[in-house]
Amino acid sequence: MYTSRRQILLSGGASLVGLASGLGRPGLSRAADRPVLTHGLQSGDVGTDSAVVWARSDRPARAIVEWATTESFSDIRGGVFADALPETDGTVKVALTGLPAGQDVFYRVRLQDIAAPTIVGPAQIGRFRTAPADRRTVSFCWSGDTAGQGWGIDEARGGMTIYSAILKNRPDFFIHSGDTIYADGPIQSEVKLPDGSLWRNRVTEEVAKPAETLAEFRGRHKYNLTDRNVLAMNATVPILAQWDDHEVTNNWWPGEPLTRAEHLKKKYSDPNVLALQLRAAKAFHEYMPMRFEPAEPGRVYRKIAYGPLVDVFMLDMRSYRGPNGENKQTEYGPESHFLGPQQLAWLKQALLDSRATWKVIAADMPLGLVVTYDVDRNFGSEAVAQGDGPPLGRELEIADLLRFIKSAGIRNTVWLTADVHYTAAHYYDPNKAQFQDFDPFWEFVSGPLHAGTFGPNALDNTFGPQLRFVKAPDKGQVNLSPAAGYQFFGHVAVDGRTEQMTVTLKDAADTDLWHVTLDPMKA
Repeated sequence: MYTSRRQILLSGGASLVGLASGLGRPGLSRAADRPVLTHGLQSGDVGTDSAVVWARSDRPARAIVEWATTESFSDIRGGVFADALPETDGTVKVALTGLPAGQDVFYRVRLQDIAAPTIVGPAQIGRFRTAPADRRTVSFCWSGDTAGQGWGIDEARGGMTIYSAILKNRPDFFIHSGDTIYADGPIQSEVKLPDGSLWRNRVTEEVAKPAETLAEFRGRHKYNLTDRNVLAMNATVPILAQWDDHEVTNNWWPGEPLTRAEHLKKKYSDPNVLALQLRAAKAFHEYMPMRFEPAEPGRVYRKIAYGPLVDVFMLDMRSYRGPNGENKQTEYGPESHFLGPQQLAWLKQALLDSRATWKVIAADMPLGLVVTYDVDRNFGSEAVAQGDGPPLGRELEIADLLRFIKSAGIRNTVWLTADVHYTAAHYYDPNKAQFQDFDPFWEFVSGPLHAGTFGPNALDNTFGPQLRFVKAPDKGQVNLSPAAGYQFFGHVAVDGRTEQMTVTLKDAADTDLWHVTLDPMKA
């Protein structure tokens, strides 16, 4: 008897064994009545011996999940089940454990109808590669910002083609740096482009207005999962997901009153952002293949250990911040929180504990670019930077972190981010900074995945960022459609022999725009 069947029996699912082995034959002829997997498969948060896999059913059903190391499933190594119910919009997530390191793993999902248990739907198969236990070469991609500024799925233009370009690179995993959806931006059926042609969006009821209800937030995630390029990538590339503002609404901060001119235009019925945040977070966690943290069920920040060469530290720069004000406090306190004290303490300890050669800090916002909070009033700070000079406001928190990294002797930190809708490489040089008590490091910016493109933001000299590369629209050009060619992602390869990291900035055509190879510093 296979291990997977033993596990199912021990879990109280003995009746499933017969179904999984084909004994539920009376239901096989009722194809139209079978439960169906509606939005493909996803995997995520992959380590050396575990991964999370995701699926969604079109009705209440029991998802039977098995995994093997061959696509034929002749060597089924494990199996679990989970129930797809209306409470989670039919989504299920399970953790596969006891996986072999550095191995291609295939997983198969089938649905058993709860109302008619003899009926089992057709299987779908996904795959991923677990993190290595040895020093083999590791590669991954990152970017952010999907279906923003009204640019949805235009089938005639191939849909969200950048996801196919990412898949072509065969990365071990993909970091989605936030703005996984644009809950606050309506997607219209047609948009006229500057050349007179039309961008024709696929439109669903849930994307036609800014999301407010739980169904509308869920609908945004489902919309992206109808794109064939996204589905193909998800089936073979694990996702490490984080969130930023557009999963809820533009530039939000916890407790923000929905009274800005932008909010009034969107006609929100709730008085503050908290109600939106609760619904948005529920939908986000339902639809992203990420771990569940019992100590803090809504937590997004976490560490993903991908073998001896790479640790990824996924940050949450949204949920614990103070208000988006002028950001000029001279002392650190609640008004100047960005990561917040608890997440900051976690990050310091996790970096200190890391034995990986490279410590990749996945940030949903850049450190040295000035981003305006309220564009209607040209007021406030949305990110860390607030202008040239010594550290103020949120910069106090980052200065403390950078000082700690230096004093603790933590080597080889690299920051990856998105958010600003263009691509760039920044080298942070303490010799050219206002605050100088840190070791130099790189920050790489890439995006959008499928959204409007905008011009470059101003650099703040507090931490001495030096612009080594940028590609963005010309000054005055804003919200360029994906058809304009300014969609970007980044690729990272860490050589298993030399441990060198090569970072390449790419566009949606998979063109190499710029690259740099970094030598690891020894402790």
